[in-house]
Parts: sequence; structure tokens; C-alpha cells
Amino acid sequence: MLLRWMFHVAWVSLASKNRTIGNAAKGQIITNFKNTVHGFKKFHGRAFDDPYVQGEKPKLPYSLHKLASGNTGIKVRYLDEDKVFTIEQVTAMLLTKLKETSESALKKPVVDCVISVPSFFTDAERRSVMDATQIAGLNCLRLINDTTAVALAYGIYKQDLPTPEEKPRNVVFVDLGHSSFQVSISAFNKGKLKVLATAFDPYLGGRNFDEALVDNFCEEFKARYKLNVRENPRAILRLSQECEKLKKLMSANCSDLPINIECFMNDIDVTGKMNRVQFEELCAPFLMRVEAPLKAVMEQSKLSRDEIYAVEVVGGATRIPSIKERISKFFGKDVSTTLNADEAVARGCALQCAIMSPAFKVREFSITDVVPFPITLRWKSPTEDGVGECEVYSKNHAAPFSKVITFHKKEPFDLEAFYSLPQELPYPDIRIGRFSVQNVVPQPDGESSKVKVKVRINVHGIFSVSSASLIEKQKGEGEDVQMDMEPTVQNEGRPEDQTKMQVDQESQGQGDQQNEDVSSCSKERVPGEKQDPAAGGSKPKVKVKSTDLPILANIIRQLDRGVLNDFVEYESQMIVQDKLEKERNDAKNAVEEYVYDLRDKLCGIYEKYTTEEDSNRLTMMLEDTENWLYEEGEDQDKQVYVDKLEDLKSFGQPIQDKHREQEDRPRAFEEMGKKIQLYMKAVELYKQKDERYQHLNTEEMSNVEKCVNESMGWMNSKMNAQSQLTIAQDPVVKVADIISKIQELDEVCNPVVNRPKPKAEDVSEENYKSNGAHNGPRQGADGKGEAKGSNQTKPPSGEMEID
Repeated sequence: MLLRWMFHVAWVSLASKNRTIGNAAKGQIITNFKNTVHGFKKFHGRAFDDPYVQGEKPKLPYSLHKLASGNTGIKVRYLDEDKVFTIEQVTAMLLTKLKETSESALKKPVVDCVISVPSFFTDAERRSVMDATQIAGLNCLRLINDTTAVALAYGIYKQDLPTPEEKPRNVVFVDLGHSSFQVSISAFNKGKLKVLATAFDPYLGGRNFDEALVDNFCEEFKARYKLNVRENPRAILRLSQECEKLKKLMSANCSDLPINIECFMNDIDVTGKMNRVQFEELCAPFLMRVEAPLKAVMEQSKLSRDEIYAVEVVGGATRIPSIKERISKFFGKDVSTTLNADEAVARGCALQCAIMSPAFKVREFSITDVVPFPITLRWKSPTEDGVGECEVYSKNHAAPFSKVITFHKKEPFDLEAFYSLPQELPYPDIRIGRFSVQNVVPQPDGESSKVKVKVRINVHGIFSVSSASLIEKQKGEGEDVQMDMEPTVQNEGRPEDQTKMQVDQESQGQGDQQNEDVSSCSKERVPGEKQDPAAGGSKPKVKVKSTDLPILANIIRQLDRGVLNDFVEYESQMIVQDKLEKERNDAKNAVEEYVYDLRDKLCGIYEKYTTEEDSNRLTMMLEDTENWLYEEGEDQDKQVYVDKLEDLKSFGQPIQDKHREQEDRPRAFEEMGKKIQLYMKAVELYKQKDERYQHLNTEEMSNVEKCVNESMGWMNSKMNAQSQLTIAQDPVVKVADIISKIQELDEVCNPVVNRPKPKAEDVSEENYKSNGAHNGPRQGADGKGEAKGSNQTKPPSGEMEID
């Protein structure tokens, strides 16, 4: 299963009985706008007091709510009660629907999935999405960045990629969707891709252009029609839908295009018009922001424009001509649209899912992603400022990736992880989490213990302090501290070239004197470079004892496990409620469908199968049922509709049966007549001593003749009796009776008439000896006797074979 955050499916509508998700929910945006939720992706992992959340709040038709944890919640009316759902719960509703859709198409359970997220999502946002997958009962194999998924969809099918020894092919991927703008550069070689750099504008997307149109027409309608559109949420939503359509039309037309909305407000019809030139002037501030991420990604990759092989654009907003022009002008080459603008990310997710699945054989293709924001670790230190810091992951560092850092400590200590550059972070909180390393004790001689801490950016792009171990100090062991970087891992199991980073540290003597460690990071050593023997490569190997240490993690804005379990249980309850409501609606629709179908046929094909009096009475009953459905029967239990349908069928079914009998009876009688003629002809041929039937028994043929005559008499009597009735009356004989009679006729006649004639077979002495008893007995030494087929005749002694 795969999922891309696509705007047109990320809609959830809640009502008094059930939930509606996807396009069906989008259709309720006007009639149920307060309880129809959309655009909730951008609230993952964010606090209610987040400036971005507060800026979005006035634009939304539904209500946001501050949760006890400080996170953002959504307040709606569900099951006739006011409910507050977390963003994780709402996303889980969408995932549940996608899970059900996948299971319906595949005819098997779906558990594993790959989900794409924007490349600029932070740890808190990614963990929030992972929590949503758990609530929906899914196992997320990987959170993959949008542009990385696009790169995978682009590269895996290419047959002409450079070999690993050749210079890679550099391709730019530009994804301008509904609410965000992402750019990345990937280097391709045969069987692998490496993301070189990423850049983004999280607040630029197609919705900005829609909002510009909405603002323009709000002012125009206020001046022309004296309508304050902003005060009417329904009017704003209707105008937004029309502006989105207008924007799409202007991408393909240069002429003036109209916008017309009937009964817009106060029963007033409104009209307006715009062309592409006016649209570009209106959206000039947004168009100017397109180049900044393009420039940033080129600077980070340290590539020239000549080294760019192609520029691929995806995302709905890249269809705007002026955006394509700006991208093309910046890179000095035409943009490529070989990838499906709407489906490229989803295809990449599907391919990644197939790669990670043992059930599919997929071309080997490894992915090396990047860390979008630099990450630093901080701890208490005996230095002047009392703080030690080390940047463990730089910007655009390869991911997934693990590193091991060695500390010297006498007691438990805390590691605080945070993003190093707040000015580049599209998120107000730079903290990732605090990790407490427990059970650290000094060495028996009172010196500091060596503690190795493993940090990791996993396949989801999430940071963690994954493990810590206490290393007992042994005589002759090296004193220096290292940060070891484990190999980049593709899909948690494909190692690439190993590298190591040497970390400088102040002398151990100073560290002992201060009873604390002081470590600082040096630059990464180039892979393949020889190590300095002084770095510890020539030191003697000694036995060490390693003891795993517990780590207590305090992650920013992470859901409590108990709360998460409650959400899982409540989601299950909502699934059951949706199922019950669907069954109830299906039962109601079955009644309504039966009413319309039967009423239509009573005036058509069923008209001659009932009397006028019965027809009028049944028509009245159907009309009463229809009125009941739209009045007191509008909201009844499932069983009420089931009973109502059974009552209607008790009157309508006899008419349907008469019609069916009248249609099928002639064919049944025709089939019976053919059978009678067939067997009657066999009897006549037998009487004429036809050699084909002379092997048959006289008594049996008499039974056949008797059965044929009886069947003929029965059929003629039933046909005559039926011809005396009108088609509105109950039939004398039913099709089932005729079929049963045909079967009786076949059971008596078929085994006799179609019995094969026995074949005479001469058995020679030689064949008899070679085949033994299998060829049957012989009569006479000269082999001229006739074989009678009696297997009980005993062959001469000594010539019998036993199987």
C-alpha cells in the first residue's frame, strides 16, 4: 500500500452517523463545512500556539482546538456530540479509508505501507505521521521524502544511466504542489541514486494562487454588488472552488475567462472575468519566490548549470505557464514533464514498497537520502560555559546513517538533541528531544568510565539515540575518543562504503582532573585515507567488557503510548460504526430501489401480469412507502428497512414470478419436447430392428416407451390447461416442475438408449500368453472361439498373472 499526501483525497467529513472520506467528503464542503476537515497535513507535530497554526486558523471553515498537551486539535460534531480529534486521529481516518480501498482491490489484508512526506518535515512532524499509521493499524515500512520518491520513479526505469565508475547524471526535481514547494538534485548511476541537496519553500503552493484570486473577487464583488463575502463561510468556499477552476482554465487559455456563480449571496448572481496576464500580475509576489529554492539547491550541491542533465517538474501548480517559464529560464533549459504531475510521488512510493517487499522481484536500486537540517548534541561539560556541543549531522548529510560517540563519565548524563540553524527551520521549536543515559558508574579506581553512545537517523528520517554501552577500562587501552560513523544503510540492510570520523578530545589527564569529558568534532576524513597511527590504529588490542545502558527518551510532542492505544481502540469503534451505518444505508437504499423499480415495471412489462385492481393497490402501497422513506422512515434502524422490503416483496414477488414463468415456460416445454422426440425415435428404430439398438433388452425398451408416452401425456395436459388461463392468473405448471419432469425422463431413458453396443474381440494364443489374464479367457486351442467377456473363466494353469 502507498500514500502520497494528495490534496484532492485528503478530506474527512464527520456527521451524526458516520464518517465520509475522500472525494465524497469534499462534496460535503458546502453543506457540512464546519465538520469537513481538509489541509490538516500542515498541523502535524505543531503546537496550537504555533504562529503558523494561528495564522491558518482564520482561513479554515472548521475549528481548531488547543489540546491538554498543547498540540493542535480539530473540533467537530460527530455522532451528535462535540468531539475534539488530534491531527494524528484525522490522518488515521484517511489512512483507514485507503487501507480499506486497497484491501477491496487486492482481495487480501493490507498491513505494510510506504508514505511520502515533504522533505522539510522535522522530527516532530515525522513522528506524528508515524503515530497516525499505528492508529490506522498499518506498519509504515518507510517515510520517504516527496522529491526522493519522484527521483525513484524517474530513475528505476532508465536503461541508459552511467555505470558506477562513470560520472553520475544530475537531475533536478521540482515539486510545486497545493501547499508547498520542494526542490532536490539527485545523482544517478546504474542501480542507485544519491540525493545531493534539497531546498524548499514550505509556504508556497497552488493554494496561494487560489487565495489571490479569491481576495481579488471578494474586493470586486464588494464594490459591484455590495456583498461582504468574508462574513459568509459558505460563500467563501463556493468562491474558492470556482477560483480553482478558473486558475486551471487560465493555464490553457490566454483570453478573458468568466466566473459565474448563481445565488451567491442573498439570492444575488455574481459574475467576473480574468485573463492570464492579469492573473500573473496579481500573483507576482508569489511568482518571485520561485527562484529562491532553485538558487539554494544549486549552491548546496556545488554544481554548475552545465552539469545539470535535466529538470523534471511535478505537482499540480507546475502547470501554470509562468512558473514553468521561470524554472526554465533559471536553469537555461526546457523543463521536462515526462513524469505524471499528480502520480509521480505515489508511483515512487509504490516502487519503494515493492523493493522492500519479499513478494516482488524488482530491479536492484539503492537510495541515499539526505538530512535536511543540521543536528547538534549538547551535554553538560566542565568547560567555562558549562556546555559541550557537537554537530553530529551536517546539512545534506547522507541518510539513513548511524554514528557512535565515546564519552568519559562518572555518573548518568543527558544528551539534548536540537536543530543547529533555527533560521533555516520552518518550525518554531528547534528541540528534538532529551536522552538520559542511565546507570553510568565510575571505574573501580575512581576514574571516568568510557561510554559509547550510538545516534542514528533512521530510514524514516527520524533522529534517535538508539543505544549506549559502558566500556570497562583495561590496562593498555587507548585514551582517545572517537566518533564512528556506521555505513549508510539502504532499506536497513544494504551497506555501502564504510567511513570513520576521528574526533579530537582534550587530554585524558584534563578530563580526569575535571571528572567530565570534553569532546569536539573534527572534519570528516576522506574515505580511503590512511589513518594516523597516533589515532589509535597501532595500539594493542585488548579485551573489554561492554554493558548495555538504559536510555530514557523525552521526545518533543510525542504521543504517550497509553494515549496512542486509546486512539487505536477508538478508531476501531469508529470503523464498526461506519460499517453499521453503511449496512443501514444499504438496507434503506434497497427499499428505495425496489420501490422505483417495481413501480416502473408495473406500468411496463408487469402490466399484463396483474389485474387493474391489484395494480392500483400495489401502486398506492409503493407511493406510501416512498413518502415514508422521506418522512418518518428517513432515519430508522436497519431491521426496519429489512422488514419493509420483505413486506413489499410479499406483494411484488408473485407478479415478478408470473413474468419470469411466462418468459421461461415455452423454452422449458420446447426442451422437454425435444427429449421426448429423441427417445421416441429410439423406440421406433428398435422396433424396426435397427442394428444400433438390437443389443438392448426388450423389457427395458418397453419401460422407455412407457415413460415417453407418460411424459408426452403429462406435457400435453399441462400445455392445454395453461392455455385456458390468462397470464395474470397463477400458472398450472411451473418451470421447475417441467425441469424436474425432464430429469425424470432422462434418468429412465438415457441409460438404456445410450448404452454402448458390446464389441466382439478375438484373442490369439500369442496375445493371451503375452497379456495373460488381462485379455480375458480363450475358447479352444486354435483361438477361433468367441470371447464372451466372462472374466471368471479360469485360464490354463501356469499362465495366470497376478497383479
